[in-house]
Amino acid sequence: MKIDTIARRPMVWALAAALGVGGLALAAADHMGALNPPATLKFAGADEPATHAGFAPVVKRVLPAVVNISSTKVIKTSGQAMPQMDPMFRQFFGDGDNPFGGGGRQSAPRSQREQGLGSGVIVSPEGYILTNNHVVDGATDVRVTLSDKREFKARVVGTDSKTDIAVLQIDADHLPSVVIGDSSKLEVGDYVLAIGNPFGLGGTVTMGIVSATGRSNLGIEAYEDFIQTDAPINPGNSGGALIDDRGELVGINTAILANGSEGNQGIGFAVPVAVAHNVMEQILHNGKVVRAYLGVMSQEVTPAISKAFHENGVSGALVSSVSPDSPASHAGIEKGDIILAVNGQPVADSAQLAMHISLMQPGTDVTVKVLRDGAERTVNARLAELPAETAKLDRPDRETDRALDGVSVENVTARTARQLGLPETASGVVVTQIDPSSDAADSGLRRGDVIQEVNRKPVRNVEDFQNALRNSKDQTLLLVNRQGNSLYLAV
Repeated sequence: MKIDTIARRPMVWALAAALGVGGLALAAADHMGALNPPATLKFAGADEPATHAGFAPVVKRVLPAVVNISSTKVIKTSGQAMPQMDPMFRQFFGDGDNPFGGGGRQSAPRSQREQGLGSGVIVSPEGYILTNNHVVDGATDVRVTLSDKREFKARVVGTDSKTDIAVLQIDADHLPSVVIGDSSKLEVGDYVLAIGNPFGLGGTVTMGIVSATGRSNLGIEAYEDFIQTDAPINPGNSGGALIDDRGELVGINTAILANGSEGNQGIGFAVPVAVAHNVMEQILHNGKVVRAYLGVMSQEVTPAISKAFHENGVSGALVSSVSPDSPASHAGIEKGDIILAVNGQPVADSAQLAMHISLMQPGTDVTVKVLRDGAERTVNARLAELPAETAKLDRPDRETDRALDGVSVENVTARTARQLGLPETASGVVVTQIDPSSDAADSGLRRGDVIQEVNRKPVRNVEDFQNALRNSKDQTLLLVNRQGNSLYLAV
C-alpha cells in the first residue's frame, strides 16, 4: 500500500522546529540559573494493569480466530461481458479483476486464472472454518492465512449456495476458535464488531450497531434472514466475523448495499450464526444440506392483498399454490390460506416462513395456524425432504416489473400453454397487452401471465374473465400463473 511521503513532511518539520525551540529554552534556563524547580513526571509502569474503555479485551480474544482466505479459480471466457448483478447489492468479495464484486467485465476469449480474497472464522480447534460460499465457489485452490502468518491449504468440506455458507478445514490442531453466540437474542441497537480482511488488509476491526434483524426479500440469496449492521465493512470482509460486545460470534458478514459505490455506505448484511451453524452441522453430519419442505408457494400479504381478502391488518404468508401430494396438501392447507404461525411461532411474512421451514429436519411434525375465510384453524403436517425438482416451493414469490389496467387477454390454448411452460390442459386467460400508464400499473400483472381466478372464482376463458370483472367493485383479486408459479395480485 503506497503512503504519500510528502504529506508527512510538515509533521517532521514541526517536530524539528519544536525540538529547536526547546533546545534554546533549555540553554537560556541553564545560562540564567535554575529559576524553577524541575518537573516531576509520572510514567505508567509496565507492571501496572491497563484499563480499557473500549473493546480491546474482546478483540484480543477473537482476532486470532479470524483468518484471511485467498482462492484461485480457472474460468473459461468467451469474450462476452459477464452479466451484472443488481447494482444496489454487492457481495463484498474482492477479486483480482473487480475487487468490489458483482460488476460486469469484458473478459478475454480464453481460460484465465481469477484470484479472490475473503475472510473466514475458525469455529473449532480442529480447524473447521465458516465463510461464504461465494468466497470459495468454483475455486481450484483455497489458502488460509492465520493471524500469526502461518498459511495452510484448505479443504472445502461443503457449501450451501442458498444461504451462501461454506465450511472449510485446515490440517492443524489446537487452533484459536470463537465462541458461538445466540443470534436470536440480538436486538436493534446492540453493539457489534466486524472483523475481516477488507481490501486485503488482514485483521481489521470496525464497530457499529445492529440496524435491523430479519431482513429478507432482498434478492441476494434464496433463503434470507439477514442481520443488518452499520459496522463499516468492505470488499474482502466477506465471510468474516460479526461479533457482539461479549466477543461471541453472531453472524457471518455477507453483503453490502453499494448503490453504485465501491465500498461501505453503512448498510451491511450478515447471515445469522444460527443459520450458519445449522448449515455447518448438516454438512458435517450428512455431507450436504437437507431441507424440509411444506409444499407451498407463498407470497407477501400486502395491504392491498389484505384488503382484497377482507382481512385488513393481517400479516403472514399467503399461500398462492399447494404442491400435489405434499405435506401441505395432506394437511388440508389450501390455496388462499394465510399462514399465521408454525409450532406457535408467528409468521411475519413469506420469507420468514421459508427460512423457518428450511431449518427444520424432514420428518418433523408441525402445527400450522392458518386464516381461511375469516376464521383461524390449526392443521397438523409432517414435513418432507425438499426434492430438487420442487426447490422453488416454500419460497416467497417476488413481484418485479409491474403494470396493469387496460389489459387485453385471450383464451389459453394447448399451444400457448406449451409456450408458457404450463400443462396443455391448463385453462384461463393469458395477458397479451398491458397499458403501462393505467391506474393499476402497480398491481404487478405482466404480459404472458395466465389469469386463473378473479376474486377467488375460477376463470376458464375470456367470457368468465369478463363476467368476473363486471362483478368486481373497488378491488379485484387475481390469481395468476407466471411461468409455472402461482401468485395473487390485488388490482
